[in-house]
Amino acid sequence: MEAKKLDKVIYQLTVEDLQSVAQDELNRNLTAEELKLLEEKVGDYINWYEIISLAISNNVR
Repeated sequence: MEAKKLDKVIYQLTVEDLQSVAQDELNRNLTAEELKLLEEKVGDYINWYEIISLAISNNVR
């Protein structure tokens, strides 16, 4: 497979996504410092291997 295609982003989270959850959970927007912290940490909470494996199991035959 061409290297360019291997680098294609399949899914991403945006600042808007984080702010939407902050509004729901905290009733406020996140500060710039909080956004920076979450930018560095949110990936630690995503079990990407399991999510991909589940998506393959449920959709690829």
